[in-house]
Amino acid sequence: MVKAIVAGAGGRMGGRIISMIHGTEGIELAGAFERPDSDAVGRDAGEVAGVGTIGVPIADSLDKVIDSGDVIIDFTFHEATVKHARKAAEKGKAMVIGTTGFSSEEYDRIEQLASSFPCVLAPNMSVGVNLLYKLLETAAKVLGDDYDVEIVEAHHRMKRDAPSGTALQLGRVVASALGRDFDKVAVYERHGLIGERSSQEIGIQTVRAGDIVGEHTVLFGGIGERVEITHKASSRDTFAKGAVRAAIWVADRPAGFYNMQDVLGLS
Repeated sequence: MVKAIVAGAGGRMGGRIISMIHGTEGIELAGAFERPDSDAVGRDAGEVAGVGTIGVPIADSLDKVIDSGDVIIDFTFHEATVKHARKAAEKGKAMVIGTTGFSSEEYDRIEQLASSFPCVLAPNMSVGVNLLYKLLETAAKVLGDDYDVEIVEAHHRMKRDAPSGTALQLGRVVASALGRDFDKVAVYERHGLIGERSSQEIGIQTVRAGDIVGEHTVLFGGIGERVEITHKASSRDTFAKGAVRAAIWVADRPAGFYNMQDVLGLS
């Protein structure tokens, strides 16, 4: 039985992960924690998640629960996640990270730390999105440079980072398949007299509105036709389910830096 610890247990995503753990065989909630100033601290994690009393109180730090579990599931904030990864490395605990918004330095730091503990990091834990990555790789190679590439992503108004981590990863997948350096060809904003679009650029446009869970479309625009590949999430449960699947998978893996492609056997 895999024993999981959930970070941000009082938040929307933390609650869905706890609920998913509660209904999944082979894994159980062993610990949960929040920021010290959270109203959820001290309350039963199951009650906060809406699944009833389960006898796991929400602590005010990872330090107080880290010894109780095998794997930490973290969908919190980039700065906090780096600190949690450092503690996981010290204790040799596995970790599943769905947090987005990392700087390149923070991302590199987690990758370095993963030499001391098994870590799955993915900007999107959805099985469908990870299948989308594989489909895009094939589409980009077939369509090639004759088709312009645009990515449009939409999320709820509360999302802090833009573009989404998933949109950036979609761009990297397409750029790699086309033999381009994503950091050099990505275009995040267009305004005014911008002139003719270059054939190499990959546009990424952001929408923030209402309660949109997550939508991503990659458009390949050619002369006389276009191909659009879209993924729409209607519930956070798709991310929670993927995270729990990753937690069960990574719990007994050797130290290393993994992604959802590894978890799903798509690598």
